[in-house]
Amino acid sequence: MRILTWVKPTDSQFHIGNYFGAIKPMLHLADKFKDAEIFLFLANMHAFTQLHDASALKQNGINIVKLYAACWVDLERFIIYNPAEIPWHAQLGWIFTCLTHMGFMERMHSYKEALDKGKAKEISIGTFCYPILMAADILLYDANIVPVGKDQKQHVEYARDIAMKFNNEFGETFKMPDVYIQEEVATVLWVDGRKMSKSYNNYIWLLDDEKTILKRVKQIPTSTLAIEEVKNPDECNVYKICKLFLTPEEDEILRKRYLAWGLSYKDVKEYLYEKIISFVQPIQKRYAEISDETIIALVNKNTKKVNEIAQKKIEEIYKKVGFKL
Repeated sequence: MRILTWVKPTDSQFHIGNYFGAIKPMLHLADKFKDAEIFLFLANMHAFTQLHDASALKQNGINIVKLYAACWVDLERFIIYNPAEIPWHAQLGWIFTCLTHMGFMERMHSYKEALDKGKAKEISIGTFCYPILMAADILLYDANIVPVGKDQKQHVEYARDIAMKFNNEFGETFKMPDVYIQEEVATVLWVDGRKMSKSYNNYIWLLDDEKTILKRVKQIPTSTLAIEEVKNPDECNVYKICKLFLTPEEDEILRKRYLAWGLSYKDVKEYLYEKIISFVQPIQKRYAEISDETIIALVNKNTKKVNEIAQKKIEEIYKKVGFKL
């Protein structure tokens, strides 16, 4: 069995939503499928649709892999590689481009969002064709399971559609990957009710200092209920975030405090702050101990290994479509 996912290095680090929405589910899957291969690629070609700063793109990729290691990801088991140095991704992407109709692509989220904003003519061709390259990234390695957030589900569905189309036209070639979404953390919401995102400026970075984290926590809006009034935890923004960091036993205790007399929002914000600090400090310590050179050497080694797998697959594909003379 092979599990495949990706990380897009448009930012220099992860926020808490990235951890609970992407890294934690991957750790869960790795534990659940102990014998599975785990492929994780740096989606830097996808990031290039947004980020045209060469030094930032490179450093972001290094930082992101360091953060995976700092978040207790086993880099011996997680094969993290750079598809930009594997030419078969772009070549398979071209084959899929020739098999995909415009009408299908116009139904993709990225294009529809640009259309809704009146910016459809401003997006790059790369952004428009983003799902096609993603399908190539997935199908090139015969992945069985693809863990994604809800906003990425459509990409896996398209990969399945194009795999089926190719198999029907050229014979059985690609596996049909199954999408995996851990529902309880598929979308991590912040205090404004929206997905935690840099775009909304509603996030806490894993590498933020204590002062910044405290400021973010203090900004969380709460109701005007007095200390002596019973409070519904499920209606409290602070509780919803706090729950991410709690064991079932801690969650039960906190809920009882909400439903009893005497809990102030100041108290629960302080509790949340302490939980976040306890969570990020070990990550920050591990991150500081990992060198850029170690990460570069690891990714280069993995890329060479994965390239051999991809090349065998593309040779099979080339024969079927007639590219191989």
